[in-house]
Order: sequence, then C-alpha cells, then structure tokens
Amino acid sequence: MIDNSYIEINIPALKNNLNFIQSMLGDKCELVSVVKGNAYGHGIENFVPAVAACGVKSFAVFSAYEAKKIVDIGLELDRVVIMGYIDDDQLEWAIENDVEIYMFDLLRLSNATLAASKLNKKVKIHIEVETGLNRTGFDTKELKKVFQFIEQNHQQLEIKGVCSHLAGAENIANYYRIKQQMTRFNQYLRSFKEEDIGFGKSHLACSAAMMNYPATIKDMVRIGIMQYGLWPSKEVKMAYVVRENIIEDPLKPVLSWKSKVMSTKYVKMGEYIGYGSSLLAEQDMRIATVPVGYADGFARSLSNQGKVLIAGHRLDVISIVNMNLFVVDISNVDEIQEGDEVVMIGDQEDQSVSVASFSDFSSQLNYELLTRLPNDIPRIITN
Repeated sequence: MIDNSYIEINIPALKNNLNFIQSMLGDKCELVSVVKGNAYGHGIENFVPAVAACGVKSFAVFSAYEAKKIVDIGLELDRVVIMGYIDDDQLEWAIENDVEIYMFDLLRLSNATLAASKLNKKVKIHIEVETGLNRTGFDTKELKKVFQFIEQNHQQLEIKGVCSHLAGAENIANYYRIKQQMTRFNQYLRSFKEEDIGFGKSHLACSAAMMNYPATIKDMVRIGIMQYGLWPSKEVKMAYVVRENIIEDPLKPVLSWKSKVMSTKYVKMGEYIGYGSSLLAEQDMRIATVPVGYADGFARSLSNQGKVLIAGHRLDVISIVNMNLFVVDISNVDEIQEGDEVVMIGDQEDQSVSVASFSDFSSQLNYELLTRLPNDIPRIITN
C-alpha cells in the first residue's frame, strides 16, 4: 500500500441497492443517480461507470465541474443533469455536450437561450418551481413570464422536465410542509398542461420521499444516499422495517475505508499519550498508531471515542486525533502487529463499523462524513 488509506467500492452491494430502489419505483419510473459531492465521497470517476454497468444511465450533479467529470469518462448515457451551479461561460459547453440544466430564474434562462441561439442548438432544461423549500425555483408570480419566455423562444429550448425539491422528507416533523409542497407541485403541473406546454418528465422525489411519500414518485426520482447503501435517516429506516415486518436491512453499504497499523509500542502507567493531557495511562498499555488523521477525513471529534476494527476486534481510538494519525488502545489484543489491516468504515470478520455509527461518534451526518473524504484517497472497485 503506497497511500496511507484507501476506499473500497463494493459492486455486489451497489447492485443490491439499485435493485431494491428500482423495486420501489416500478418499471415506468426513471431512476436518476445523484452523484454530487464526488458521488457522496465514493468518487465520480469510479462510481459512475459502476452504476452505468448496472443499467442506470441517468445522472444528476450539482455543478458544471462535476458534469464535466462524467462527460469526460465517455460513457453512453441517457442524461446528465446539472441541478445547481453553472457559470455563464460554461453554458455553451453544456449545450454542446447535451448536458441538461436546471432553470430557476429568468436571467439564467435568458443567458442559456442566447448561448443556444449562438450555437444554433437547443438547450435542454428542467424548469425548477418553488414549492416551499425556498432556495431556488420559479414561484407562481413568475410563472406567467416563464410561459411567455418559453413561447417566444421555443426554438432554442427543449424542456426535459419540471421539478422541485422537498424540504426534509426524511423527518416526520416536516409532514405538513411536505404535504403542502406535494399539492403545490401538482398545481404547477396543471398550469403547464393548461398552457399546453410539454414538459417532459416531472420529478419531485428523493430517497426519503420515495420511501415515506410514494405519491411523490412521478416520471423520475433522484436517488442519492440510498444507492450508497445508507438510509436518509433512522426514521425512514424504522418506518420501512416496521411496515414490512422485516429484520434484515435491505440496503448494503457500498463503501469501506481502510488503512494499516503504522507502529505499536508500550506505554507505562502514569504516562500521557499524545498531545495535551486528554489521555492518562491508568495502567501499562500497548498502543497502535494509524497513519490517518483529520486531514484525511477522520474527524478530530473522534478523539477518545471513535472505534476501529483490527484483527477482528472492535477497539477504542484514544487520545487526540492528529492531522495525520490517530492512536488505538490494543492492550488486550496481543496478536496485533505493524502492517495489520485497520477498518475505519466497513466489516472485518464478524465485526463492523458502519457509516452511521461512525457518524454518531463524530457528530456528523452520513452525508457530511462521506463528502468530506478527500478526493485523493484511492478508490478501489471490488467484486
């Protein structure tokens, strides 16, 4: 191993998750794989081809930068959609490469239309409407202007979809707000139909909405966290397993994060370990150092409370997590030696450290933890 840690992407787990998701959607609904945030830390360059090989050919990203990563892979895909940021000087590139773009204000729509006219080619767009999240999207007061603009510039526009985003479908506390959004979205769709404007696909649901609000499943569903084998929240998981009366989790984590023991040593009782005085050896101890720290995405908040797996044992992270290493108490495991595998996230023998439990230790969301894994950690495909 040249690098201090590496990430494994498990293809059988990915196939399992995609099959489960498709079973929730049915055959008529298009599954769009959301790979923003470097595919939630899994690595766009590795993860997108793996998903495409499983039969999913539609992808959504936040930015033109991420979209270009997918386009540069050179796969035959059905669609690549930019849901968020694209600068004006990137519009022509997107149009030339048939990349689809969310439209949520008139200036952006106008600039995209001008770029399309210059290229003598239509820009493929999704009209985002405001239903209650209050971030981006056309509201009802702007709709008349949007319809007029579409009518006047239809030769430069190809409407691929009408969409919105839900405000926290993973938590029951947001139930009333989500129901309002669903009603408003359906009203927008009726307005498009009344104006006789073809809008391609309608899409509202994410992973949590697919599970908690089946009525949000339209022509497309944008799936992020669940394809990676994780639940949007504990609430969503519990609601499903209770409803289905099952015990085994139908999702399988795709990502494992591993390193190796860098060194081992003995520490005498009464000595402090690491920086400061956060850990005093109350007895003679044996410790292992692991060459991963907060610079590598192993949060400093895991100091004196994180868990890792070595030699099939679930062991404590002790002392302060440094920039480039952390320390593990191996006092009770004599067989651990330099070079042994260390699992920060994943399975080893009959033990596991899940992303969810890792998040609990570090007070980070699943999403946050994964997307903070540095891009330069090698991602390895495993079958």
